Amino acid sequence: MSQFNRIRLANIKPFVFFSVIMILKIYLVWTAIFDGVPAWGPLLKEIPFIWVLFCLIEWFSSKRKIGLYLTVNLIVTAIFFAAVMYHKYYGVIVNYTALQQVNQVTAVKNSVFSLLAPYYLLIFLDIVVIGFWLFRKKRAEKLKAFFNLKKASTGVIAGIFGFSLLLCIFNIWPNRASMNEIKQAEQMGILNYETYTIFSSTKKEELVDKNQISQAKIDKLKGITAPSEPKYFGAAKGKNLIIIQMESFQNFLIDLKIDGQEVTPNMNKLVKENTYFNHFYQMVGQGNTSDAEFVVNTSFYIPYNEAATQNYPDKELPSLPKLMRDQGYDTATFHTNVVDFWNRGELYKAIGFNRYYDQKWFGTEDTVFFGPSDEVLYKKTAEELDRMQQTGQPFYTQVISMTAHHPFTTPHEKDKIQLPERYQDNMVGDYLRAQSYADYALGQFIQDLKQRGIWDNSVVMIYGDHLGLPMYSLDKHGLELMKEIYGRDYSYIDMINIPLLIHAPGVNTPAVMNNVGGQVDILPTVANLLGVNLDNHIHFGEDILNQTSYNLLPQRYYLPSGSFLNDQALFIPGVWYNDGTKYPLAKDGVKQALTTESEYNRALELLRLSDSYVQQLPDRVKENKE
Repeated sequence: MSQFNRIRLANIKPFVFFSVIMILKIYLVWTAIFDGVPAWGPLLKEIPFIWVLFCLIEWFSSKRKIGLYLTVNLIVTAIFFAAVMYHKYYGVIVNYTALQQVNQVTAVKNSVFSLLAPYYLLIFLDIVVIGFWLFRKKRAEKLKAFFNLKKASTGVIAGIFGFSLLLCIFNIWPNRASMNEIKQAEQMGILNYETYTIFSSTKKEELVDKNQISQAKIDKLKGITAPSEPKYFGAAKGKNLIIIQMESFQNFLIDLKIDGQEVTPNMNKLVKENTYFNHFYQMVGQGNTSDAEFVVNTSFYIPYNEAATQNYPDKELPSLPKLMRDQGYDTATFHTNVVDFWNRGELYKAIGFNRYYDQKWFGTEDTVFFGPSDEVLYKKTAEELDRMQQTGQPFYTQVISMTAHHPFTTPHEKDKIQLPERYQDNMVGDYLRAQSYADYALGQFIQDLKQRGIWDNSVVMIYGDHLGLPMYSLDKHGLELMKEIYGRDYSYIDMINIPLLIHAPGVNTPAVMNNVGGQVDILPTVANLLGVNLDNHIHFGEDILNQTSYNLLPQRYYLPSGSFLNDQALFIPGVWYNDGTKYPLAKDGVKQALTTESEYNRALELLRLSDSYVQQLPDRVKENKE
């Protein structure tokens, strides 16, 4: 090699050194997030973006070149690490909107750390080593000498820059219209995807004129034919309404036995005595529990890429509390966490609860995770419901349980089952322990309501707020335990399947309902039972006690955009509809005929109508603070 070529190579030592480090990190991250990582795919998708940054350093810096390389290394590493951890928690690719969640992360740090596989930390190894090396001045000088921090050849850098920029454009441009965000990130590359989401967000969303959105239009898209005389209309008129939202409660818990032990005996008993929907599904997003509260109380879909409490709290939201208030009901919500978490205080004002009861009211007795245990929640709530009942005014209350929150490390003194060794010290076993306790506390609450005469005078709905065991959060042993429980591989359908139970005095005939429903359907179902007319109230759900033959449920966030459920299957798109995957609800379902492209387009249009309608609602008039 000539002296000239040796000098030119030496001048780009930091470029080469940090490129090699980045290549190792890229493969670590892609292996953690994507299935079936191709040999050259990660390299071709990620390295061009990194080289563009490195070329800019080479062009515009000489004195602080090593510092800039280290800074870029740190920032890119942080983005990669965030992508891995966010995917493990939500199953989606993180983007800049997640910055709004920073103040929530500290509250759920135990949940986040529980998903941290030790090998993920290898992504920071080079930063630790170089940082330690630079800590002493002499070593820092040796490092600078090794890198030979002279300006690299302008021609070489220009060539690399131009080639890399063209590859970035080639990765982004053909894939920008993909509906599936995970596929989009995989085809663009994570760094290109993050950049694309920032710039695409500046494009103003085209909203459908609010005046063009009617219930008839929504019903047509959903395939609803409203019955002329709906069953059960007003059958529970004047009764109290109690909606109980169970933390992370999935449907597989119903009738589940582990070595002969019932995990949730109280829910099992309630299922046998009331109306139970076994094909009911979550419809939450980034806000998890608070999103479930929003969907149930408004019958709107969650916003794209943000929690409803962050996006819609300033709107004057049509809601179940306002409907019930117009019927002469008192309204309240109970939750032992602080009301500021997920901006719930503003959400409650927007949907019109008369008041809320949070940690300040419940106190600090028997604290688990974020607040008092479910036993404290239910005991004090029952006492307050008794007081409300004594007024003679009917009430609507929503009760939010919390003790069975991820990572499910409830104190062992609260255990109600003894699990075999294979379920010890793993997420699945901890989940079963937590939910067995949650079921015990719920049973105490139901018994208390019966003794106080509240149960027989109330419509009670019980459902899970969201999944507890994401497929992408479980290790190999956890997936094996889920296979043992289901008798087959754990699937996306299983993951988002939650139970719904309805107790309605004078109406209830114990029944298992096999029709499909989602959280968006609770408001219209309640309205029918209590005799509340919805003619002038836009809603995106349907009364699932009357609409029993078909349902169309668009999904968001936990599943890629364009995903939906109908009465036969869950559909998850690929780049488009044609390369999507169908997951039959029935074990023997034939995949080819389960969904249609028309349903795919209609599901997307329903989401667009919901977004458009809510964004054009009048702003809420806020109270002046003295």
